[in-house]
Amino acid sequence: MNNNLKIEKRLPIGRAVFRSFTEENLCYVDKTPFIKALNDEVSKYFFLARPRRFGKSLFLDTLRAAYSAEKELFSGLFLENNWDWNVKYPVIKITFGAGTIQNKKEFVSSVLYSLDSIAENFNLTITSREFTATAFRELIKKLYIQENQEVVILIDEYDKPLLDNITKPESEVLREELASLYSVLKEEEQYLKFVFITGVSKFSKTSIFSKLNNILDISLSPKYADICGYTQEDLVNVFSHFLFDVDLKKIKVWYDGYNFLGQNLYNPYDILLFLNDKKYKSYWFETGTPTFLVQLIKEKKFHVPSLENIKLRASQLSEFDIDRIELTTLLLQTGYLTIVKEIEELDDTVYELSIPNKEVRKGINDFLIRMLYAYEIENIQTNFMFDGIKNALIENKPENLEATFKSFFAGIPNDWYRKNKIAEFEGFYSAMFYAFFAALGLDIVAEDVTNKGKIDLTVVLNSNYFIFEFKMKKNSQITAIEQIKNKKYFEKYISDSENLFLIGIEFDELEKNISHFECEKIK
Repeated sequence: MNNNLKIEKRLPIGRAVFRSFTEENLCYVDKTPFIKALNDEVSKYFFLARPRRFGKSLFLDTLRAAYSAEKELFSGLFLENNWDWNVKYPVIKITFGAGTIQNKKEFVSSVLYSLDSIAENFNLTITSREFTATAFRELIKKLYIQENQEVVILIDEYDKPLLDNITKPESEVLREELASLYSVLKEEEQYLKFVFITGVSKFSKTSIFSKLNNILDISLSPKYADICGYTQEDLVNVFSHFLFDVDLKKIKVWYDGYNFLGQNLYNPYDILLFLNDKKYKSYWFETGTPTFLVQLIKEKKFHVPSLENIKLRASQLSEFDIDRIELTTLLLQTGYLTIVKEIEELDDTVYELSIPNKEVRKGINDFLIRMLYAYEIENIQTNFMFDGIKNALIENKPENLEATFKSFFAGIPNDWYRKNKIAEFEGFYSAMFYAFFAALGLDIVAEDVTNKGKIDLTVVLNSNYFIFEFKMKKNSQITAIEQIKNKKYFEKYISDSENLFLIGIEFDELEKNISHFECEKIK
């Protein structure tokens, strides 16, 4: 049997996001109960934030089909017998997901093209050509009058023009254009039946959220937590005939872990492509990591291992100010972090965040090494580094890491350090070890908690454990390896390990390199 998959982009998300080339039976991941729930809400304005390629656009297509009364597409789904198919609403769907808008002219052209196309489908003509808001308002009123029904508005990736230009001067102009366009939704409320807006981020100063004071943000609503994405149950039951030769534990480690205050979820894009070729790759990550994220990490001198354990208050999760970007909030909203625990502390809710899975951990660290460091540093052979690190750990010779990393730090020009005053900090050096280990896809625990304190870094390969402690020479009263022994950090893994190594590494601020490297096998 040929188990290649075909993504059915024109079908609703509830019905057959894929089909086998050799089988006519469609598989179902039925998300249509969410459509009924949304339609029954008191509010008629909704906002959903999810990472890119998480099924937002497909869900909007499902909404469009439902409100357009295309009943034939919902055969066998929940909505088939739970929807009024006798009423057909005119739908305006605007998407910013395709392509990149770089300036006001391109923005106006894109919006007018979308509005003109919709008007043509209803045998209407838009006369307004100068302002997108005026054209939008005109189309809503004409549809309402001609069809004698309230209008449904669907806006996909509303924030993409801002994200694509977030570090550019054009962002201010585009923000004003978007604010003007979205203001129509409030002004023409009397003509509207239902409004659903998707995006990656919720910008606090975009007037869609300041003027639509009755918009219901369902991004972190437990009721709608699973509105996009696949649950473990979906994977096992719906995709069962594609899983006969798949290690379910491994696929979970690689692609599961996203959470929006509901069940853990898989990114649909990852699962479909993985089941198509059965190779563990960074499918989602490789579709495009925004360069501005790397720039922000660099500018803010963010300690990358800290991504493994972050806490944010509830007020910090839902939105951020484009003029004062909170990196951790942006990383959460773009899918590089996810919620792992919700904690009630006094009168506030605190959320623990972490990297969702192996794909993201491996991808973001490989990307950082190659973009943040290697592309700026001539003659740094990152592939040589990867081979040296991998071989040292596979062969149980962690002492060989000394030469590999010394060569790396020695190859960084002094001018780079002059521009980046981070060589003074232990975090820079430990972050580089972490980044290389993570980019190799190794199992790692940063700031590994024990009953005696925190291990800087633990690396696990098969049943071999490597415990790392990092110190700056100027701060060293005892050696790094002595600290591991004094604190007995290794006791945590004595029973689980086949081989257990302690590695103490000290750095010299002036030499900008490793000054002392000590390795000891204790089991």
